[in-house]
Amino acid sequence: MDEKILPFKKLGIGVDVQGISWNGDLDYRALFEQTGDCVFIISLDFKILEVNPQANRMLGYSEGELPGNYSDIFLSLDNSSRRDVILEKRVNVFEHNLRKKDGSLLQAELSSSLVYSADGKPAYIQLIARDIGERKKNERLLKRNVRAQSIIGEVTAVLFRSSNIEGSLPEVLESLGYAVGVFSTVIFEAKNSSLRIRHKWVDPAVPEFDAETVIEPFLESLSKFPDRVFSVPDVPEKVSTTPKVSMLAVPIQGALGSWGFLGLFDKDDRLSWLPTSFDIVQTTANLLGAAIERMHYEETLRLSERRNRIIVDALPDLLLRVDRSGRIFDYNANPSHPLYLEPATAIGRNLHELWNDEIANKLLPRIPDETLFTLPRTVENFKLSGKNGTFEARLFPISKLEALLIVRDITEQAKLNQMKSDFVNWASHELRTPLTSAILMTELLQQDCTVEEASEYLSTLSSELNRQKNLINELLMAGRLENGTLHVEVTALDLNPILKDAILAVKPIAKKKNINIHMTIAANPCVVLGNVSALQQVFINLLSNAVKFSQDDSQVLLRVDRLETETHISVVDSGLGIPSDAMPYLFDRFYRARNVNMAEIPGSGIGLFIVNSILRELNGSILVDSKLNEGTTFTVVLKNR
Repeated sequence: MDEKILPFKKLGIGVDVQGISWNGDLDYRALFEQTGDCVFIISLDFKILEVNPQANRMLGYSEGELPGNYSDIFLSLDNSSRRDVILEKRVNVFEHNLRKKDGSLLQAELSSSLVYSADGKPAYIQLIARDIGERKKNERLLKRNVRAQSIIGEVTAVLFRSSNIEGSLPEVLESLGYAVGVFSTVIFEAKNSSLRIRHKWVDPAVPEFDAETVIEPFLESLSKFPDRVFSVPDVPEKVSTTPKVSMLAVPIQGALGSWGFLGLFDKDDRLSWLPTSFDIVQTTANLLGAAIERMHYEETLRLSERRNRIIVDALPDLLLRVDRSGRIFDYNANPSHPLYLEPATAIGRNLHELWNDEIANKLLPRIPDETLFTLPRTVENFKLSGKNGTFEARLFPISKLEALLIVRDITEQAKLNQMKSDFVNWASHELRTPLTSAILMTELLQQDCTVEEASEYLSTLSSELNRQKNLINELLMAGRLENGTLHVEVTALDLNPILKDAILAVKPIAKKKNINIHMTIAANPCVVLGNVSALQQVFINLLSNAVKFSQDDSQVLLRVDRLETETHISVVDSGLGIPSDAMPYLFDRFYRARNVNMAEIPGSGIGLFIVNSILRELNGSILVDSKLNEGTTFTVVLKNR
């Protein structure tokens, strides 16, 4: 027999247990009172016969209070099947809640044993109780921690395998909330006493909870110490609409610094966890920090890629990435570039297939040496067969195996350079010729000469100096127009006197070529918006050009057509005409059409540039209509007053 079971022969049914003598071969009274377990002696009708001191202390009773009462006072066995099992089976072990004297419940493990009389019949029940509340609490914590560890593993997988970390964070917060048993989790930033909730999860059972109102009273401290853990065991009810809220804020740290806080909210100060539980929260915060940092890196990388792509797409140049053999790995060009190809048709091909061998070999020799991708290379002013334009290519090594090739369309620059070169040559000639003539006339005047000869020399000297002065004035005006320093005041004026003065100014040149300038002007004043000196410059230029490019013994027509809102002034000649390919460049500085150069007709190439610039200042415009070898019509459009 178990030594903890009192022998029936020492205890009679219905006898006052307190009066029994416990002396014998073994002092069972000492065993009963000194055992470490809580022992209850209960009759078969579940009336308490005796309890030991440990049982009294566990339930909060004094000695003698429990005997004589039914066991329902501390052991509620509403289930009749449980009573039957106790009475039928010799030994039972089960868990049950015991009611203490103060009404609170105590979780216990119970072992019931039937004690039999000498004739083999059940005599009474011995009930041994052990307090397992602490063990159960630890088991619950252990289960929660195991589940939390499992959740942390899931969180790690979600954060670092997902292509959308930002979208996964609410799921992580929900998993963490259920794992550690809180009703809300948030990720928030507290900077300069301002609050930003980045992500939030709230248990549907507490939909009215507002994390912002709970956090705001502590913003100053959170902002001041972003690397500290904050625990608020009891948030004042005036702050939160949810009563008895406790808050824990754990810093989310990364290699680049703080990314805010992980906030957890619970009721009744249940945030006083075991160290292992807090370690789980801290581990989650660290994982979140790493994930947010990765998200930041990825966003920075995406932004950098977008920025670089925008920059590359905005460049007017053709960009190629090639290896030492000339194989193309990247091909990027604006569709307007003369060498544009669809990238899919160019990538994988060889540069020697696309370009002339002569040009390609200058950049990427077919037999490369060790110095190929060590220094930049440049090929300037080259043309490619089948392509219009002039190009410049620069090769920049990226590594020993590949390089970046930048190809720029310099067609316009080449034309401008040619125009400048032509202008310098022309200006040198045009400035030197009158100056040489003026020096010659001066030397002749210093010699003995007749009055008639002196008068002729002086006239020639004056003409050459005026020619030089006009050229210099044109150059100065072109410079002022280009720099934007020439501004004209627009007023209402009569156009007729201006046109007449322009004809008088050009007549001496026309007379030398026997060209008649015919003007059709209405008798009434033709009032337009303009500037007298500016319009004189315009029409003198146009009439001079018409005379200069017309055949001898021909006619130049000046016609005025007044419309409802504007006036058209046309200058018509029957000269060389303008080639169609020269039309887009006609008003560019220093531009001269090829047929003019071939005819060796003098000129600066800036007259029409000046005309067009002045008309823009006057809010007017100019139109051109020309047929090669038949003549040209320039039409000036001015607004009526």
